[in-house]
Amino acid sequence: MRAHLSPELRTKYGKRSYGVRVGDTVKVMKGVFKGVEGKVKKVDIKRQMVYLENVSRKKTDGSSVDVPIRVYNLMLTQLNLDDKRRKQKLEVKT
Repeated sequence: MRAHLSPELRTKYGKRSYGVRVGDTVKVMKGVFKGVEGKVKKVDIKRQMVYLENVSRKKTDGSSVDVPIRVYNLMLTQLNLDDKRRKQKLEVKT
């Protein structure tokens, strides 16, 4: 699952999109939560959905539930580079 990179990351890495992982910071570009920025909590590959820390909804019983967002409605603003393999893969120019 790939999401668009922000203009700064595009120029830095020379790529248009990159895979979304837990820990990345993304910005919602469309929908009810447009403009919200937050860290990725969970990635559901089968449903092509991403769950963010700041995106939740109150249920009628008062409890809070996370709202899934489609990956193509997101833009990566900051990458989690804790993984050495991921960092090396970004540095390689294609």
